Amino acid sequence: MTPERITLETREHLLLIGLNRTAKRNAFDLQMYAELGQAYGSYEQDPQLRCAVLYAHGDHFTGGIELPQWAPFFRDGRMPPLPAGAIDPLMREQSLGKPLVIAVQGWCLTIGLELLLAADIRVAADSTRFAQIEIKRGIYPIGGATVRLVQELGWGNAMRILLTGDEFGSEQAYRLGLVQEVAPAGEELERAIAIATTIARQSPVGVRATLASARLARQEGERVAFARMLIDLQAAMATDDAVEGLNAFLERREPRFKSS
Repeated sequence: MTPERITLETREHLLLIGLNRTAKRNAFDLQMYAELGQAYGSYEQDPQLRCAVLYAHGDHFTGGIELPQWAPFFRDGRMPPLPAGAIDPLMREQSLGKPLVIAVQGWCLTIGLELLLAADIRVAADSTRFAQIEIKRGIYPIGGATVRLVQELGWGNAMRILLTGDEFGSEQAYRLGLVQEVAPAGEELERAIAIATTIARQSPVGVRATLASARLARQEGERVAFARMLIDLQAAMATDDAVEGLNAFLERREPRFKSS
């Protein structure tokens, strides 16, 4: 599939993924959803890429989904199909093994908020407006909001967003912990890239292991995560990254990690 709805740019070990359907406020039709899934799959499989940044061209991150296209699949009780090798952008059943940073601006509605929740670190422009408005359409969120908003914000804060459909701004999103940084409008992508660049300098082995441990704790509980820690650390210690990290420490220099 040749991307038409998204752009891809590689900068050393970073992959920049841009939503590019600006004439429709980056509303997700089925093609955009499929192309984004394919981009995630390619990122996961490329050993040279260590961190990805998802952002949007134009004034808005996304106005939501093109509901008439998605409705037949919802009536059948299923999600739209994805190409072979793709990863569901909403990460409902499969997560990326590498970090994803996201930058949002303008309107960030429905699937936009759920893409935000599926990312690891989130930056918003100070002018961003958020809303989870499925209840206004006689449906409810099925891309992760009912699960992850509760995990991230607590029950009351999540229900306030989910059950009213009210919009809210970036400062409230920051106060609630939905985003980790608020940047002046127009600077959100630059800040997200700066964060991703810092992550890409770290040990790929260490980054993957950290993500895996944290996700295991969230999904299966802290006892399961603690039980795996020393086992997984033992495996990490046998890698070239661990050798380089120790040598860099002893030699008092910055480590030079290789992609793995």
